[in-house]
Amino acid sequence: MPLALLALAIGAFGIGTTEFVIMGLLPQVGADLGVSVPTAGLLVTGYALGVVIGAPIMTVLGTKISRKNMLMLLMGLFILGNLISAAAPVFAVMLIGRVVASLAHGAFFGIGSVVAAELVAPQKKAGAISLMFTGLTVANVVGVPLGTFVGQSAGWRVTFVIVAALGVLGLAGVAELVPDTPKPEGVRLRHEVAAFKNVQVVLAMAMTVLGFGGVFAAITYIAPMMTDVGGFADSSVTWLMVVFGSGMVAGNLIGGRFADRRLMPMLYTALGGLALVLLAFTFLASVKVAAIAAVFLIGALGFATVPPLQKRVLDHAHGAPTLASAANIGAFNLGNALSAWLGGMVISAGLGYTAPNAVGAALAAAALVLAVVSRLLELHPGRGATTPTDHEPLEAADLLRAPTARPAADPGAVADAASVVRS
Repeated sequence: MPLALLALAIGAFGIGTTEFVIMGLLPQVGADLGVSVPTAGLLVTGYALGVVIGAPIMTVLGTKISRKNMLMLLMGLFILGNLISAAAPVFAVMLIGRVVASLAHGAFFGIGSVVAAELVAPQKKAGAISLMFTGLTVANVVGVPLGTFVGQSAGWRVTFVIVAALGVLGLAGVAELVPDTPKPEGVRLRHEVAAFKNVQVVLAMAMTVLGFGGVFAAITYIAPMMTDVGGFADSSVTWLMVVFGSGMVAGNLIGGRFADRRLMPMLYTALGGLALVLLAFTFLASVKVAAIAAVFLIGALGFATVPPLQKRVLDHAHGAPTLASAANIGAFNLGNALSAWLGGMVISAGLGYTAPNAVGAALAAAALVLAVVSRLLELHPGRGATTPTDHEPLEAADLLRAPTARPAADPGAVADAASVVRS
């Protein structure tokens, strides 16, 4: 294993930790900065919107310099953002810090995946990319619970200092271990943007926004929900995040297994199951056993949609996958932002900490409806879907078998196909 992959994995670990750890620390952050929990939830929304904006912009800017230098710049932004958050004297400053850190998120995974693929032989590209994304997976099982524990015991500011230190470690690793290569060819924006004219690409991204919105409507406010309604101790939030992370890992593996063979049935099952679990969680959050099971299932069912949705975007935007794939990463985070905002609204309206679960159920159900519509259009191409004669879907495996077919776009497509281990 090239040591450069370890450096990339460390960066992915830090990014994954800072994205999700705030959800277990919202009550502490809100109390310290003098804002309500719903207002503190804007820290989730702000980060997510930063990814939505930053993913395509930073990816395009990344074509102007070498990939190594771009990765170092992104890690620098990540470090700066977390240090701003750690030192924030008021809520507005912390929100700025979260946005600064988020700008590194999408581009790091996109560019880092291309670098990982170039470090190994062609037949080992997918494995190398998956190894880099292992950092993100481990973050949700180890980094987030530990960060929550540290934040609750030593103060939330300490957590962000530690995450910034992880960024320094990742930056040093990239500087020392990642080989410097010439800057990539510029992105042909006109060609890339044309992918969004495909109704199936737009529908897949809409499903991503709504489906993932269902997940984060509940998880954003998991700390106050479990302590105030579920009767769990503050310290229990740490291992509840472990449960959620374990569900993420299991769901991602299941979704990845079926994405190639039974993509749409996998989507129907995951989205329908997610809607039902969230609806049940609305009424059963006070039952501890049911709450624990719901937290696991939300992670599993939500992340089971990641591989099929990412693959669907690649299949229908195969001629110009780079920007579409980056935009789909942003779509996941747009769902995070939407649900965090809606969840905060229903809490502020006095509907209680379980109300975001009902919002999540509605979002997941809407995503299921779009999945059915997407399939119907696919079966009847005359109604708006792209026909096979327009674009033959290109599988991720085809990209690996023929990497020279589209040298500027295929590495990014392979990278994003592997990014199904993401959050």
